[in-house]
Amino acid sequence: MDRPKIIELLNRDMEDEHGAIIQYLGHAYAIGEGETACEIEAIAREEMRHLDWLAEAITDLGGEPSFKRGMMDMTGQTVSEWMQANIGLENGAIAQYREHIRLIDDPKIKRLLMRILLDEESHQRDFKHFAEKTLREKMADKRGNATGTTAENLSWGIKHEYTVILQYLLQSYAAKNEETRKELQDQAINEMQHMGWLAEKMIDKKGFPHLEHGKIEKTLEHNKMLKADIELEHKVADKYDQSAIQSTESDVKELFKKLSAHERYHAEIFKDLLE
Repeated sequence: MDRPKIIELLNRDMEDEHGAIIQYLGHAYAIGEGETACEIEAIAREEMRHLDWLAEAITDLGGEPSFKRGMMDMTGQTVSEWMQANIGLENGAIAQYREHIRLIDDPKIKRLLMRILLDEESHQRDFKHFAEKTLREKMADKRGNATGTTAENLSWGIKHEYTVILQYLLQSYAAKNEETRKELQDQAINEMQHMGWLAEKMIDKKGFPHLEHGKIEKTLEHNKMLKADIELEHKVADKYDQSAIQSTESDVKELFKKLSAHERYHAEIFKDLLE
């Protein structure tokens, strides 16, 4: 199989990993705090590791990683039905990876896909367990329909954090400098943590965390990229400071203050890389 075709297949896998990450995080946030939610978030992190491996393989082959969001199944009226949808997603991933392993003759890529396949088979078993457990324990959707300034500010933060997770990952794969690559990936991980805090707070406030991202800045020239990232981090910190001032609830106020401090720290890290 020629290189462009391998890149095409790996990008399809990467897009579906992206879809799985968001589907599983959406379910984890919606059922609130607890052991099951934590375990589902852990699966989402494993899918993010797969996305990272696939993106690096695509880059090594001379391709451009796709950050489109692939297949998702957000159907189901109960939490147990959500877990059944997750089983279905894993079934599709298992079938697709097996097919791609069969088609691709590059031994290094084949080995990578076989490693990912092992995780997907484990995830399938996990979700079968969760489907039984959530039905037995009558777990319920804890999302609400709260509106107002707090919900608007939390929603804005979720959308921003989701966007920069993808933006920093994309930039990291294009980075020629290893230190820059590592820092961008570290910041992407930190932004994913931020998205989780904001979504969980939205659930606490009886809101509905919509996991959608905005426009991804695809500037990849080193200095221009870092200057844009520094400017963005300061703007976002200002927005979080403003959100903290607007909030009358101490826990929400403290969250926005913490996020602002983190964003300004990111700006300083990027400034060091630029210098």
